[in-house]
Amino acid sequence: MARKPPPTSEPAPTVSSTDPRKAAVEALMRLAAQRAWDEIELGDIAGEAGVSLATLRGLFPSKLAMLGGLTRIVDEAVLAGVSDDLAGEPPRERMFDLVMRRLDALSPYKEGLRRIMPIVKRDPLTLAALNRGAVNSWRYMLASAGIATEDGLGPVRVQGAVLLMARVSEVWLDDDEPELSRTMARMDRELKTAGMVMARVEDVHRLTAPLRGLALALCSGRRSRVRRRERGDGRGTGEPGEDYAPAI
Repeated sequence: MARKPPPTSEPAPTVSSTDPRKAAVEALMRLAAQRAWDEIELGDIAGEAGVSLATLRGLFPSKLAMLGGLTRIVDEAVLAGVSDDLAGEPPRERMFDLVMRRLDALSPYKEGLRRIMPIVKRDPLTLAALNRGAVNSWRYMLASAGIATEDGLGPVRVQGAVLLMARVSEVWLDDDEPELSRTMARMDRELKTAGMVMARVEDVHRLTAPLRGLALALCSGRRSRVRRRERGDGRGTGEPGEDYAPAI
């Protein structure tokens, strides 16, 4: 299947958006493209978005939350373009398509992200918060591509997709070539590595299934014996003075 990179970066949309949340996010990204992250004040964002500070407070509690709002904007753009064209393709091709479409949706905000990401990467708490948002995002991304997220290995697939996107984005932010050749090369390497890792994880998961079943059975049996012993020694009878709350 022919692989095409997303279009080159375009200017971020203007404040004409009728969605005040989107307008606030776009205002932040325009400001981020022009000045340092810690120099952007909430009042600046409100003024750029054309809303009052009170309205902005009702939309987002912080600049970090606005970055989460950007993730949601990108999610909606990608999910709106979902089709069945790749339904019969291997997971690798579906993942390639997902990442490319996300980069396409992010391209209007590339300059702002280029200046923001080095700052947020130095703050572990911010990174942890962004990772939580990315996990929620990629759960839907994978679901849109028909990749399981709710089975035993679902969390592994989701977190792996988050890491893959982060590594590809690192190259994409500094890749200004029209064909995004460096980004494409990094994508191929990451997909190959992810495929090998998931194959091993799936093998281990399959081989350890009997042990997990045995452990579950032993734990269930132990809980049953504890409940029987409690009933036999008079506990759980609701006698006066006991610390007991009957189940309803």
